[in-house]
Amino acid sequence: MNPRTANKVATAGIYTLVSIVVIILIGILGNILISGVPHLSWHFLSSEASSFQAGGGVRDQLFNSVYLLILTMIISIPIALGAAIYLAEYASDNWFTSLIRTTIEILSSLPSIVVGLFGYLLFVVQFNFGFSILAGALALTFFNLPTLTSNFEQAIDGVSQAQRDAGLALGLSNWKTIRGIVLPAALPGILTGLILSAGRIFGEAAALIYTAGQSGSTIDYANWNPFSPTSFLNIMRPAETLAVHIWKVNTEGIIPDATVVSAATSALLIIVVIIFNLGSRALGNHLYRKLTAAKAS
Repeated sequence: MNPRTANKVATAGIYTLVSIVVIILIGILGNILISGVPHLSWHFLSSEASSFQAGGGVRDQLFNSVYLLILTMIISIPIALGAAIYLAEYASDNWFTSLIRTTIEILSSLPSIVVGLFGYLLFVVQFNFGFSILAGALALTFFNLPTLTSNFEQAIDGVSQAQRDAGLALGLSNWKTIRGIVLPAALPGILTGLILSAGRIFGEAAALIYTAGQSGSTIDYANWNPFSPTSFLNIMRPAETLAVHIWKVNTEGIIPDATVVSAATSALLIIVVIIFNLGSRALGNHLYRKLTAAKAS
């Protein structure tokens, strides 16, 4: 087979495999959205979940999911970014950094239920946080940190060495070069890592069942006192997320419209993740253009 024919065959094979993946993805998303979107309504989004009768909503579960995501990101991002900067810019290539990277790879492959049990034993029992948003956010930080650190490090490593040399040649310190040149240039890759991690966090259920628990009381959205047990801002209250709610209604089978609620909640989960991804990408491109005067890819 001549090189031109081999290239055409390889290209056709790659396009075929990509098409299969796209078709599978469209099929999964299409099935979820077609089954759930017709059941979405303002009442469903703005009312409380019902444990024993039909017609409940997912207001609290939607808020809890977003709240947990924000809190986890607030904890995870500084740690992951600091670790990535150290590994990519400061650490020497020796057995210690090799051990760190190997540990990160091992931690990133841990099943979420193992992380959940670890979080239950450490945060819920040992630290006496109980089933709470804080315990769930800390467990998700352990679950999310290895992947986030690896993505950030790859994004920083992807910046051309010539840009670092240019900053140093202008008399900038190493830290100012990293802060003013490397990080803005690595922003698209950093954003991609954030989006991937946020999707994992938003759809996580197993780790939260053992740490955040399930909502046990009515949330008062007019109560801004973060120390009040009913306040929506209280990080020490139990919190049932959308993913946990899907698991709950399907396993308990108490409410008569469990199938409808599960389908609608699944569709809502997918829609929120898509909106978050598109919004994050648009914001990242805007910041990238503003910081670097270049067009993001």
